[in-house]
Amino acid sequence: MTSRELWIGTYPVAGAGNPVGLGEGVWSVHLDDETGELADARQVAVVASPSFVAADGDRLYAAVEDGAGRVVLLTPDEAGALTARHETPSGGAYPCHVLVTEHALLVANYSSGTLGVLPRQADGTFAEAAPQVHGHTGTGPRADRQEGPHAHFVAIAPGGRHVLVVDLGTDEVRRYAWDGTTATPDGIAATFAPGTGPRHLDFSADGRFAYVSGELDGAVHVLAWDAASATGTPVQQVPAVVVAADARTDDERARLGQGDHWIRHGAGDLSSHLLVDGDHVLVTVRGADVLTRWRIGSDGLLVDGRSHALGGHWPRHFAVVGPFVVVALEKPGELVVLDDAGHARSRLPVPSAACVLPRD
Repeated sequence: MTSRELWIGTYPVAGAGNPVGLGEGVWSVHLDDETGELADARQVAVVASPSFVAADGDRLYAAVEDGAGRVVLLTPDEAGALTARHETPSGGAYPCHVLVTEHALLVANYSSGTLGVLPRQADGTFAEAAPQVHGHTGTGPRADRQEGPHAHFVAIAPGGRHVLVVDLGTDEVRRYAWDGTTATPDGIAATFAPGTGPRHLDFSADGRFAYVSGELDGAVHVLAWDAASATGTPVQQVPAVVVAADARTDDERARLGQGDHWIRHGAGDLSSHLLVDGDHVLVTVRGADVLTRWRIGSDGLLVDGRSHALGGHWPRHFAVVGPFVVVALEKPGELVVLDDAGHARSRLPVPSAACVLPRD
């Protein structure tokens, strides 16, 4: 038997802005990579709201998702506990995603809608230079969620010459020229229909297609990707929640409005994290509380979608670890492990689980 350590970021149990003391921080758990069993949950750092964590070897960077906006560097001791070594402003308010590059951290600050570029030194600590901060303007039709820009995710485009910022508030993917240390505004890489609310993005292995979760429209969007210009063109849209028609009773099919092959779920479903796993696109959906797996066809388009119930509420981030998918369920405060058939292998309580990061 072998096991893999996972670092888990969390939200404040009592809500944003409340004092810590109910298990908020970074947790460590172990996953048996043969059986899918989770064990040994323990809190290894007290941090106010580390809703997203990213690593560079044993160095862990936690985005402290609050109005002040900070990123904290933590390093482990011999017992595996994490100690805060350094922190720096994130370049905006409520940072929700961090991408580690060789010379800088790239941070999506949700509330302010800004991209922060945080220089870092060879030892992983933050350079004294102030972060570069790139703002944006624009709105969308959803007054409650799109009253302004909301940067939700950062990626490096295929080819490495551009930084992409997925903006839920303006229904755009923003583009920045990137030289490894400096980001320079370079227009819009992709535009979606008003009210899409793009959240997360990932690329096919050959870089010819981008897959984007629409949080507000409950869909997965496929973009044909031109690497030379770092521009995406929409070519397909599929539901983020699907269930085989033959998995429902006659009454359920009549109530939900059965199509030829698939049934779509409720308009209130919110797509969350998305990633490409080999020849599949995986996406979690809050509200419906499922993990959906779409197969990538030979033409890059998505086929044969199927959703799997998670048995818990409000899935956030997830990670593929060997043959398993480990999903953070915020509202019950637990992790669930699914096999590739969508069956739950194990569950383990972790307060307000938000992010899953396999330790190198």
